[in-house]
Amino acid sequence: MYVFLFAHSFRPTYKSLIKGLKDNEKRTNKALRLLKNDPFYPSLKSHKVKTRSFGERWSSWITGDLRVIWDFDPDEKEKIILFAIVTHTGTHREYK
Repeated sequence: MYVFLFAHSFRPTYKSLIKGLKDNEKRTNKALRLLKNDPFYPSLKSHKVKTRSFGERWSSWITGDLRVIWDFDPDEKEKIILFAIVTHTGTHREYK
């Protein structure tokens, strides 16, 4: 099982896209549970992406349009840094 570290950028993106939206909260919690246990669990569809704000990182599926951007801690591989919750399309799109 991995330990999560939260970048300063994570909380504002979580608040703007997830907080208070019951379905999004439920799906995000499920995705984060899966990520914590196995970052490459098939339903997460984890893959490398080039982001505008964070460089090359991992992206994992939350819903059809929501993704969590993360990476392994370079010093401790059992830790995962969560950078942001982003959309795959639209104004909160993070991919290049």
